[in-house]
Amino acid sequence: MKTCKFLFAFIALSIMGCSDLEEEPIGLLAPDGFFRSTNDIQTAANAAFGHMTHEDFWGRKMSLTLMLRSDMVAFGDPTTSQRRIDHDIFTVQADNGMIDGYWLRVYQIIAAANQAIAGAEDVDVDESIKNPVTAQAYFARAFAYFHLVRQFGDIPYISETVTDLAAASSISKTPAAEVYANIIADLQFAKQWLPDTQAARSIPAKSAAHSYLALVYLTMGEYANAYTEAKGVIDNEGAYGLGLEADFQDLFDATKIDGSSEPIFVLDFIGASNGDDGRDYQAALTGIRDDEQYGLGGGWSVGVPALGVYETWDGRDYRKAVSLDTIGLFDGVVQPFTVFKESGAGRAVNRPHIAKYTRGTGVTSTGNGRGSQQNYMMMRYAEVLLIAAEALNETSPGSGEAAGYVNRVRARARAGNGSAFPEDVTGGMSQGDFRDMVLEERKWELAFEYKRWYDIARRQLGAEVFGASGLEGLKENFDPGRDYLFPILADELARNPNLEPQNPGY
Repeated sequence: MKTCKFLFAFIALSIMGCSDLEEEPIGLLAPDGFFRSTNDIQTAANAAFGHMTHEDFWGRKMSLTLMLRSDMVAFGDPTTSQRRIDHDIFTVQADNGMIDGYWLRVYQIIAAANQAIAGAEDVDVDESIKNPVTAQAYFARAFAYFHLVRQFGDIPYISETVTDLAAASSISKTPAAEVYANIIADLQFAKQWLPDTQAARSIPAKSAAHSYLALVYLTMGEYANAYTEAKGVIDNEGAYGLGLEADFQDLFDATKIDGSSEPIFVLDFIGASNGDDGRDYQAALTGIRDDEQYGLGGGWSVGVPALGVYETWDGRDYRKAVSLDTIGLFDGVVQPFTVFKESGAGRAVNRPHIAKYTRGTGVTSTGNGRGSQQNYMMMRYAEVLLIAAEALNETSPGSGEAAGYVNRVRARARAGNGSAFPEDVTGGMSQGDFRDMVLEERKWELAFEYKRWYDIARRQLGAEVFGASGLEGLKENFDPGRDYLFPILADELARNPNLEPQNPGY
């Protein structure tokens, strides 16, 4: 067994990565003596962001997990690994290989951020010089913990570099409420010190911290604070260099997205071929098996929209055409989705597939679209508008201002094909109707962007969306008393009993 399997040894790997380590760690990486300038702080912060583009995190494992747990995406290829299928049908166990794949990686992100933050204390320059760099690490740490706390609830919260292996191996879980408080504190520091804009959207700017504060408060149900933060982003739209991309399709074109003003924070894949470090798999996982239309060699038909998505999504909505592939090209012949399985060597599925990650990959380093140049948007301006609308409705129902934020998003959708759909929302809707509408708007606007599961969990929608009338039909294994949280890994509990108790139902 490799030492990199152990949470308490993550600190030794946060900058170096996981390689063939022996069972006994020979040392721990500490910041003493390394940090002498802001460049050294930047190096450690860069390591945190570098881990985010690994196959274990957004390259494949965490992103696919979030997609499959939603009500919009189900597994397609029946021969795909059981660890994936388990998330789709809610039969996850405490040894699930998807969770096992990214649990440590997230803590490596955190460890690198902690090193940058601790090391900054040793850099003898004015705060005005070093804090804007250190703030990147605070943002990275908040970003990582925000994913973990939404998935697992109470988790080990580590905010310092680890130099005592024995202490690290016996750490206890921190209550979720305290984790959220720490996330907010980190984002507030980042919001204070990050510049309004950066050279690239893969480097967090003030807008990223500001927007994530809005989303964190929305997730916590603190709607007044969520609205205040989202409105603050909107009021600073010009200073932050934000706006809605004119053509929705261009948001998913790797050759155009770098120049867009809509992304707020992205994970930037560069078409690298250096193994799983920096290589993404979204085009392969979501593409049509044996499809020739994009010159990628076809995909794997793993994460495929439920047929109900296609059947209930109004065909007048331009976002539907951008988001879905309903035809494929096989042996030079165009075929409809109703025969994808027969056309794709039997391992596809006869449903429309996700087009957002296959239609505009840019340069790819390997087959099936793996190793693309995509920028995966963790936060974009349209979501901030919808956060403001949802939050304001909870504190001031019937607001014309809230309707106006939704209408900005809908106007861009209408412009895509010149139709009158989706029509403007008018003020005066009941609070419940508006709430349902804006969640539906998020569902279509942010379709397949790894947001839907978190919406289901924070609004406790499982009984409804996984019922018989849901997009995927009845998910008979879904248990609302269990499945809004993931299990803590059994291996981690065995090594460190202080992580007990296991999450309910596992």
